[in-house]
Amino acid sequence: MSQPPAPSAQVTAAEISRIAGVTRATVSNWRRRHDDFPAPSGGTDSSPLYDLEEVRAWLASRGQHTAATPSGELRTTLRLREPAGAGTSDLLLLVLAAARRPADDLTGLLALPDDDLVKQANNAAAGVADVVPDTEPVRFTAADTAVLRALLLCVRDEGAQTALGVLAERELEDSAASGAYRTPAPLADLLARLIPGSPARVLDPACGSGTLLAAAAARGARELYGQDSLPVQARRTAVGLTLTAGEDADVTVRTGDSLRADAFPDLTVDAVLCNPPYGDRDWGHDELAYDPRWAYGLPPRAEPELAWVQHALAHLEPGGHAALLLPPATAGRASGRRVRAELVRSGALRAVIALPAGASVPLHVGLQVWVLQRPEPGGPERRSVLFVDTATGTAASTATARTRGGGRSTTLDWDGITARALGAWRAFTESPDTFEGEPGVTHVVGLVDLLDDVVDLTPARLVRASRAEVDPAALSAEADAARRGLVEAARSLARTAGREGWSAAGATAREWRTATASDLARGGALTLLRSQPESVRTRAQAAGGEPGEGERPETRAVLTGSDIATGSGPTGDPTGLYDDTAPVVAAGDVLVRAIASTDGPMARVAGEEDAGALPGPHVHLFRPDPARLDAWFLAGFLGAEENIAGASTGSTVLTVSPGRLRVPLLPLEEQRRYGEAFRHVHELRTEARRAARLAEETARLLAGGLTGGQLLPSGETAETGGRDAIRPIRHAAAHR
Repeated sequence: MSQPPAPSAQVTAAEISRIAGVTRATVSNWRRRHDDFPAPSGGTDSSPLYDLEEVRAWLASRGQHTAATPSGELRTTLRLREPAGAGTSDLLLLVLAAARRPADDLTGLLALPDDDLVKQANNAAAGVADVVPDTEPVRFTAADTAVLRALLLCVRDEGAQTALGVLAERELEDSAASGAYRTPAPLADLLARLIPGSPARVLDPACGSGTLLAAAAARGARELYGQDSLPVQARRTAVGLTLTAGEDADVTVRTGDSLRADAFPDLTVDAVLCNPPYGDRDWGHDELAYDPRWAYGLPPRAEPELAWVQHALAHLEPGGHAALLLPPATAGRASGRRVRAELVRSGALRAVIALPAGASVPLHVGLQVWVLQRPEPGGPERRSVLFVDTATGTAASTATARTRGGGRSTTLDWDGITARALGAWRAFTESPDTFEGEPGVTHVVGLVDLLDDVVDLTPARLVRASRAEVDPAALSAEADAARRGLVEAARSLARTAGREGWSAAGATAREWRTATASDLARGGALTLLRSQPESVRTRAQAAGGEPGEGERPETRAVLTGSDIATGSGPTGDPTGLYDDTAPVVAAGDVLVRAIASTDGPMARVAGEEDAGALPGPHVHLFRPDPARLDAWFLAGFLGAEENIAGASTGSTVLTVSPGRLRVPLLPLEEQRRYGEAFRHVHELRTEARRAARLAEETARLLAGGLTGGQLLPSGETAETGGRDAIRPIRHAAAHR
């Protein structure tokens, strides 16, 4: 006997607008003007919910077909499925099964009645369940028919990878409480490229969603082994690698805790890549006290990372390499000193590479990459370790803070970081004894110098010590160049500040009639383009329609509220935030921060360098008609403190309502005069930032040279004639 159909899901007005491909305002108009528009079936008066099937029937009756892509429909269906419905892990298997069938077969499945579809889906998933043995069998029910149809349609029309990406979003959302986060692709690529040669067999004992193994496969690895304690992560890895690694790849993935229940106890491989869990004190210290993997000493209870390091070394062939992403405390905590000493003394530790904050979760911490090599009996003696700090110098200047959902993270110059790390590592491996580092950035330290009372392997500490190797004349020249740049910037700032572009209004302040941005939008003077809401963060990009010039959203940068405040170019990352309906910034647009703040300007005009970016989730985008509104005039008044205050709501966090912002009603010529004045204010801010940046850089170079011994201050002496200057130390040495 067939089960009764599951009740229809409920949707918000915002979701109706996405389903129909219209604006929220259009949905509001439908509700007011059409008596037959579906009545709310739940929610509240301020946030009503509507029956999804009733909405779809109403749209169809008016010839308003759904605008959702198959992937978009899958996202909506996944969010609205019943709590008792199929989990992401089960659906992953169906993606793999569907990917192995021709499109005609999928069309036939979609035409089946619900009961037959569920039966066929169960059979199909069971047929591929062996990709991860010993996991729970799949049991789809009638409650899953909507999501099954959406998934099959997505695989048929947009491909298995697109469907897999949509499920990955739900996977990360569902497993966030467990601390499961994906390793960013650029970081995974860096770890894979740190392995010399072309390893054929690669293991990741904490594989997560398989990003590191995918990076290894892209570099030619053909035997891929993974293990993860979360079954959904193990299936994600197995399915993803099976779809992408190619038919000649051998993918083996297992579930379980690699430290307590190693699924590959006898396996040795060419390389190990791993981003292990951090800070887990319940890793099995007592029960694993006599484990043979601890060849370098029993890891202390508070040092699970050193257990993962030794687990990786135990699975390597002699001479094989491992690259692990570790928290910085692993390099210096007192409890791990003995194990670190043995890793150094044996030559197993080859390099420690510090990354800028924001490279991976936790984003506020600068993580480190440890490169290890299993010693070979009778192999070459290793007398030094390479240390690289990519978070200093040039790399530091390319990391720009940004805001996403009120939090702080960073956008990094991965090309620069990768080039610096790989360049130093490859030069070091080619000739460790003759390697010449870059002072303050890369440094080679002998084992004897590392084996002190603390065995602190922190790159920042060790490369800073190498500052003493900087050539005094070179540092003096660099400091002098920075000083000259500062002098020029100060002069430019003085010229900009000296321009008078205003005069007193008279005895009283000028008054004018104003209109709200909503009024101007209704009159066609401007268009308010809304960035996608915060909920979109958990949605991957649609693989269907390609925005602007065939470019996918993830290839664009995002212009954030922080960028407006600091005057930087677009620094945000669109991953997981946008689909192909996102508005794109054009030169002349006016961008306003959506969270009221006094830390920098609230608005700016987009320049050519901003064109093509996406507005951040906390940025309002206004597009003025240049025949009716001057962009700089608009930006100046929209970002005014009193205007922002009057249009903001909230208590702790003030949110700007863009439609409530007010603009004076002035003739275009007069607008342009105001616009020119506001442009001048913008230039003043820009020059001030430039001068401040150069002042800080000049001060850093001078202070570092004085404390590092490369520069000497000139005092009231006969040698200097009382001149107040900085001179290279080698000049003083010549007079000794």
